[in-house]
Amino acid sequence: MISVETLVNSSAPLLITFREALEAALIVGILAAYLKKIGRADLNRYLLIGVVGAVATSIVVGGVAAYVYGGLGGVSAELFEGFASISATAVLTYMIFWMTRNSRLIRGELEEKIHTTVTKGYVYGVAVLAFVAVAREGLETVLFLTAFAVQDFAATLVGMVVGVGIVMGLSFLMMRGIYRLDIRRFFKYTSVLLLIFSAGLFGYGVHELMEAAEHSGVEIGPLAAHAYDVNPADSASIFHEKGVVGSILKALVGYDGNPEWLRVIVYLGYWAVVGGYLVRSYRSMETLPVSVKDSSKVVSGAASPRKSPL
Repeated sequence: MISVETLVNSSAPLLITFREALEAALIVGILAAYLKKIGRADLNRYLLIGVVGAVATSIVVGGVAAYVYGGLGGVSAELFEGFASISATAVLTYMIFWMTRNSRLIRGELEEKIHTTVTKGYVYGVAVLAFVAVAREGLETVLFLTAFAVQDFAATLVGMVVGVGIVMGLSFLMMRGIYRLDIRRFFKYTSVLLLIFSAGLFGYGVHELMEAAEHSGVEIGPLAAHAYDVNPADSASIFHEKGVVGSILKALVGYDGNPEWLRVIVYLGYWAVVGGYLVRSYRSMETLPVSVKDSSKVVSGAASPRKSPL
């Protein structure tokens, strides 16, 4: 029986897997729809080769990461957790920035690339294009989930499985034309949620690196002192960071009942910088012409009306 704590802790891995897997599904859908539009559905087998290769590569990389972490202990494990969390935060932040600026342009760019590939007769180029596009999402997912898996492997596994399952169901509905997805809104709202998770992940990474430093005899000074301590004396209390309420807040917003000053500084600093950028970016997008905004909408993987000379 899956515990409540596991379900709560699976929320971040679920969202990340859902978003990354849906991005990959949208990419494959756009490519397949365009091949069908220009009468080259026979090239779908190369598309499938690229997708399968990308998924296999991501699984192998994930297995290697799990193997490496499994052989670590003590300071080495803390360093791995710290660098994995901070690296995941950096990539996740870049992804948020990139998608904020480019989500409305994805379809056109992909169609242009596959049009050029098919026109020049590079059939294996279809496989390469699919591999690169899907592998990017897969490797990003592996990096993000590694950072969460070192904290709670069971919850990460649950979140990953549920996330993939939801994407498969949603993709089926989109293929049947039952559901319409507005990409711009999708990335807008999920970016806000990812920002919340990223801030907590960044703080956790810094915490682990400080612990590794202390256990190695490195003095950090006042920045390692607790900024406050609101943990109840009884760890069984629901408000303790390991209690029911505390664990939920810890999973969702990176709550820590007794954080170090450095952790508080980087947490608030991340919110100020990244959150401020996100707000400004979406406010500027609201001033775009309606025609530009509408270009970000995908209806069940349909291709754009641009005609092909093929």
